[in-house]
Amino acid sequence: MKNNTKVTILGLGYIGLPTAALIAKNQTYVLGVDINPEVVDTVNKGEIHIIEPDLDEYVKSAVRNGFLRASTKPKSSDVYLVVVPTPFKGNYEPDITFVESATKAIIPLLKEGDLYIIESTSPVGTTEKMMELIYSHRSELKDKIYLAYCPERVLPGNVMYELENNDRVIGGVNEESTQKAIDFYKQFVHSNLHATNARTAEMCKLTENSSRDVQIAFANELSLICDKAGINVWELIELANKHPRVNILQPGAGVGGHCIAVDPYFIVSDYPEESKIIAQARAINNYKSEWCAEKIQNARLEFELKHGRKPIIACMGLAFKPDIDDLRESPAKYIAQRVMQSENNAQILFVEPNIEEHTVFKLTNYDKAYEKADIVACLVAHKEFKDLPKKEDKILLDFCGIYK
Repeated sequence: MKNNTKVTILGLGYIGLPTAALIAKNQTYVLGVDINPEVVDTVNKGEIHIIEPDLDEYVKSAVRNGFLRASTKPKSSDVYLVVVPTPFKGNYEPDITFVESATKAIIPLLKEGDLYIIESTSPVGTTEKMMELIYSHRSELKDKIYLAYCPERVLPGNVMYELENNDRVIGGVNEESTQKAIDFYKQFVHSNLHATNARTAEMCKLTENSSRDVQIAFANELSLICDKAGINVWELIELANKHPRVNILQPGAGVGGHCIAVDPYFIVSDYPEESKIIAQARAINNYKSEWCAEKIQNARLEFELKHGRKPIIACMGLAFKPDIDDLRESPAKYIAQRVMQSENNAQILFVEPNIEEHTVFKLTNYDKAYEKADIVACLVAHKEFKDLPKKEDKILLDFCGIYK
């Protein structure tokens, strides 16, 4: 049955577009807003600009049926979802400029009874700040609109399923706002909706990703120790995890993405004296990328001394995790940049099977790169790489467990 509620989603990125498509699937009219005209044009054609399984069919169907369209400007609606980036500044302080800009854009459109929700990862207190911003411009709406925070909890590569089936934490600025937001989400979320307040919901999102960052830091630190001790870290972790109460994660080339690599800084920035473990975990995971780059450079020097020529180096993978096209905060991309900057006159092959081209790196097919390379640096465990043979005539630097 068609829903007469109109929804505006501000931001059509990796979370905004899937959310818009899912809500539109439920026969609710959705206007997706993005500042990039190319993104808007792409969506209005029923096409997608990001890689995500099943998303293309959702968008195509929603646009064809008239429930989803895109624009560079918002229009009057009943529900407004802010799903824009929240990066950090050079000093690792969170930047909520995009959230503020999105909020200012819809302030003139707000009316009594409207629901305003932030989904963007935000520092504690952001929802209340946006409430104050709205009321400073529209004092007549005080206590007459609903404001809440509801962070996403999805895994790239499985977003469409998880948007519908993962539990959600929903916190309003008051109980009425919390309930209003719950009533909205239960139309398309099939799992449990947990009520709290806005500040707790904001901290919950940061806590979830900080916890994972700490767990990954333990695995990455263990990989550094094992390298020095001459121990296979992959075998060690597999054996340790035989313990019924131990579950160590897998090490990698660092930590990337716009969540785990960023969110802990939101806590550290606001609570520097209290967040000792969280801050140290960030340092360890950042250092792991530096360490990987140094290992590649050392392998290059040893090759030159032994063979009297510069090696061909293949950097296998640029995305922040396997089998996606997302390069945000990617440790693999950082390592590739470091290698490119330090290897004067060396031939470096960059491989990323999930994107067609890149403005900085000239991409090479993964089969050709592997065959040509003297040094193969495995930075991301893409499925394509797992079928590559382990050749004895190549120096294999496996930072992601492809050959574990």
